[in-house]
Amino acid sequence: MTHIPHIESLRGGATAAIASADLDMKADLAQETARRWFARTLSIRSPRDPALPARPGRPDKPELVPPRNMEKRSLHTEKGRIALLHALAHIELNAIDLALDIVARFTTERIPHSFFDGWMQVAFEEAKHFRLIRDRLRELGADYGDLPAHDGLWQAAHDTRNDLTARLAVVPLILEARGLDVTPTLQMKMRETGDHASADILDIIYNDEKGHVAVGAKWFRFLCAREKKDPSATFQELVRTNFRSPLKAPFNDVARAEAGLTPSFYRALVSVSQS
Repeated sequence: MTHIPHIESLRGGATAAIASADLDMKADLAQETARRWFARTLSIRSPRDPALPARPGRPDKPELVPPRNMEKRSLHTEKGRIALLHALAHIELNAIDLALDIVARFTTERIPHSFFDGWMQVAFEEAKHFRLIRDRLRELGADYGDLPAHDGLWQAAHDTRNDLTARLAVVPLILEARGLDVTPTLQMKMRETGDHASADILDIIYNDEKGHVAVGAKWFRFLCAREKKDPSATFQELVRTNFRSPLKAPFNDVARAEAGLTPSFYRALVSVSQS
């Protein structure tokens, strides 16, 4: 573990991790802040906390390009599997920052401390996922940064920076839930190619992601109940306002429902976006 700077508060530790361009330091700070928060040795915030950066810290590589410029490759080649793992590493890196941002940005909200327990658990696990995938890339003779990546994920954080309910709708209940839809097929394809080591990592990620969507669904429903709003109708309204892309079937309805995200939330959005 790299030398971790002093962590004064939950918000301070989360902000320092977001700002770090050293990805090992980012993961270390995320996990150590989580450990200290769970041990109840951190205050929630301090007057000395640094300001939240407008964008998370990143190394010089990978080059960031529009999603349409990303090259598609077959998983039946090692280059194709490396490209998929690289894309997943990029997603997990952004997921670390998204989980930390929901903590650091909303520490002044009127919300139970168990909200921050849930999101620091998510941040801890996203850091674990990033490290697992990066280690696998290195086993295959590659590394994160070797290929281009797209820059659409952080936009969701920026667009919902002033509204916690909208943030919960877009990040865990759309972006994370999409992982539940696509990961089982990717696992199966990896196993078909004989890459069981990568498939095993996807299995860990898939099971953890169910919990991440569940954290999002729990707190989205909590905020709706407090405002006496219907969760499904509120979700649809917020998604139409804050999410730029259509929702795409097929959906993993079973895994989504296990996480508290029932079809009443998202089915209406598909018929609207694809009509």
